[in-house]
Amino acid sequence: MNAKQEFARRETMQKKVLFSIIGVLVLGGLWYAFRPERLFINQTVHENLPPALMPRTDIPDQQPAIRYSGRFHDGAHKTQGNATVYQLPDGKRTLRLSDFETSNGPDVHVYLIAAPDAKDNATVTNAGFIDLGSIKGNKGDQNYELASNIDLSKYHAVTIWCKRFSVNFGTAPLSQQ
Repeated sequence: MNAKQEFARRETMQKKVLFSIIGVLVLGGLWYAFRPERLFINQTVHENLPPALMPRTDIPDQQPAIRYSGRFHDGAHKTQGNATVYQLPDGKRTLRLSDFETSNGPDVHVYLIAAPDAKDNATVTNAGFIDLGSIKGNKGDQNYELASNIDLSKYHAVTIWCKRFSVNFGTAPLSQQ
């Protein structure tokens, strides 16, 4: 093998190594962006109702009150269950998702939205929202504390939102009780 052939062989080998490294990086980036394993793995939570929201028979005037409630309907993904806002006599409020189920995905959050309902992505982004945090699980009962400065007369629905892809998984319009 002469020097020219050896140089061509090394150059070809270097290109193969470079393309292999690029391929691994691209596949890693795609995996991170889409998290395909989440399509098959469910995260189930079973949070109890916070003790402060448990009905008390010994102090009738200290009962938690249901202020708003609604049922989830599908958005981009099948979503079901109930959303209920409880209020304590001291004014503290909690959003509870019960009998809840939706698809799993990357970077899924619970939003209160300033619209009566949201059947598409644009409604959520255009109406305005408050991010209550990452979803605790895509199945099961879970609780989210609501800050005292949230005006529930403005925010009329709960949406399950994928931040990474700006997708509305499903929404529960809230009705005053």
